[in-house]
Amino acid sequence: MKVEALTFLALAVSVVSLVATVTGGRSGRRRHKEVFLGENSKFKFGGRIDYKLKRQDSTKTLLIKSEQLLRIEEHDFAMRPGFGGAAIPVGIDVQVESIDSISEVNMDFTMTLYLRHYWKDERLAFPSRNNQSRTFDSRLVKKIWVPDVFFVHSKRSFIHDTTMENIMLRVYPDGNILYSVRVTVTALCSMDFSSFPLDTQNCSLELESYAYNENDLMLYWKNGNDSLRTDEIVLSQFFIEHFQASSGLAFYSSTGWYNRLFINFILRRHIFFFMLQTYFPTMLMVVLSWVSFWIDRRAVPARVSLGITTVLTMSTIITGVSSSMPQVSYVKAVDIYLWTSFLFVFLSVIEYAAVNYCTTLEEMRKMKRGKIPSTFNASQAMAFDGCFHDNEIELTSFPRMAPTLTSDPLTTPTQNPDIRPTEGTRLRRQRSVRENVDLLVSNSYMIDSYSRLAFPLSYLLFNTIYWSLYS
Repeated sequence: MKVEALTFLALAVSVVSLVATVTGGRSGRRRHKEVFLGENSKFKFGGRIDYKLKRQDSTKTLLIKSEQLLRIEEHDFAMRPGFGGAAIPVGIDVQVESIDSISEVNMDFTMTLYLRHYWKDERLAFPSRNNQSRTFDSRLVKKIWVPDVFFVHSKRSFIHDTTMENIMLRVYPDGNILYSVRVTVTALCSMDFSSFPLDTQNCSLELESYAYNENDLMLYWKNGNDSLRTDEIVLSQFFIEHFQASSGLAFYSSTGWYNRLFINFILRRHIFFFMLQTYFPTMLMVVLSWVSFWIDRRAVPARVSLGITTVLTMSTIITGVSSSMPQVSYVKAVDIYLWTSFLFVFLSVIEYAAVNYCTTLEEMRKMKRGKIPSTFNASQAMAFDGCFHDNEIELTSFPRMAPTLTSDPLTTPTQNPDIRPTEGTRLRRQRSVRENVDLLVSNSYMIDSYSRLAFPLSYLLFNTIYWSLYS
């Protein structure tokens, strides 16, 4: 029995020593690891890391401490500061980040901006030894009073919320507050297209309190004209001449007068885009229609096809410009140019119709007078110049007229017997309209000759007047 007891005791001692050895090894390794990490941490961070975490993280109760510090639960923030007293002044300043789009069809613009409010709420004043402000996000904004500023004539607007709502609230120990939001707004802009595309548009974004009239809230620009700041903004079709901040009053019959702030900006349209897309093609079509004046008047297919092509092309250009513009009830500058150019193209087609008609009358007269030889093939002439020639007309020769002094219509003396021309002088009489028409019909080629000069000069005069008025 003694032997068994001693054996059992020896076995227990060995087990205890084994456990102690294992435990001591693990604690030793842990101790070495801590020493290693501590040395590296001191090397990297300058020994400022406290691994024992003796102090608790204060940010875990920051929200509760802030609410207690600002005494939010002790006040009714549904009421404005100083309720029942004078109107609370709220300063505004704006930094325009970008103008995203300007739509002529919808007559609106889209702008992204930083809207900042400044006011004082003594209910949020807190004691501070270092006079430092506290900054919060949108979670605390919902628990206090903020100005209810909205955008007048806005169609759509939203506060950016990626990755969190872009709202900042900064409270100073004396109760002064800075409230900033990043917002995108689409607002109405009443545009005047009388001079389009050589126009300048004046748009404005208006800010106003929705619930508080001038007796409760006074909106003003925080830094005067310097309250409106802009980044470098580049637009595709417009050049921004300048931004301007202004203020005024708005009256509503049921609620009274309200302070209103204006962000005015003037946009001048870039003309080069429309020169490439509208004006240059229109000019080329008009010049192309003049080519028919140098084509033989008997080449009917060539001149007719050229005239119809230019007319249809002008119609396409006019339709394309009208489809991208709002349906306004007045005439725009581009309409005047396009329709005048279309008139020049149309008149070039009418000019050939007159030339062809006069040529037909001239040939018919020659056929009746027998000046066309009997071997003349009328069907071939019709295929060439498009004029009708009657094959059944009897081409009999007329007796020759003796040459007289009146053979030259330009030098025909007067028929009044009382007036006799003196020797060495010529008297001219003014030709009647009928004679002028007969002369034009007998010389139909003169219509093309006059058109080669009259059409370009008229179009040049029109362009001179047009660009001097609108540019």
